Amino acid sequence: MAINDWPAAERPREKLLLRGPQALSDAELLAILLRTGARGKTAVDLARELLAEFYGLRGLFAAEQSRLCAAPGLGPAKYAELQAVLEMARRHLGESLQRGASLTDPAATRRYLIAQLRDRAQEVFCCLYLDNRHRIIAFDELFHGTLDGASVHPREVLRKILAHNAAAVIFAHNHPSGMAEPSDADRRLTQRLKDALVLVDVRVLDHFVVGDGEAVSFAERGLL
Repeated sequence: MAINDWPAAERPREKLLLRGPQALSDAELLAILLRTGARGKTAVDLARELLAEFYGLRGLFAAEQSRLCAAPGLGPAKYAELQAVLEMARRHLGESLQRGASLTDPAATRRYLIAQLRDRAQEVFCCLYLDNRHRIIAFDELFHGTLDGASVHPREVLRKILAHNAAAVIFAHNHPSGMAEPSDADRRLTQRLKDALVLVDVRVLDHFVVGDGEAVSFAERGLL
């Protein structure tokens, strides 16, 4: 039966307008984005199959273009739409961390960093530059590495911080393995950076290690 033949209250789009997006399942939300199904399948049927094949929304959004486009009912156009939605979600989170915003909500910082780094296949080392009132100046991805790590050069970090005239910084990097627990190498690197920056009167406020849906804070662990 086509979705248009369903009772109005059960159609994903009408259900969203009537009860709000939180009332919809993942498959129903995805069906609204897909708009159409495949031969013999409604958009909801197709959405359920895709979520099963890719083990949920996260796997679907993280899938490589070639694999996603090979799935029945999908193609380059729908891949582009999915990536556009994902990027809009990241930017929506980033708006709370725009230049000049004060970091008064640590949870917002954590959510933003998780959204930026969680699904990266390679390790990425980043820096949030802050002024002396802890307002955001900029966010940079400084170093990109491999599955196992990224080479971080303190001299280059220092150069970037001075170029932004930052008074404080928050570092972040991801562990592609999914484990957010800081390693001994992470602790040593953070201490090296902290020691170098104290000479130019720049404070290291925190260092987040992002794993599979969580971010461990050095400051909360008492590691700074």
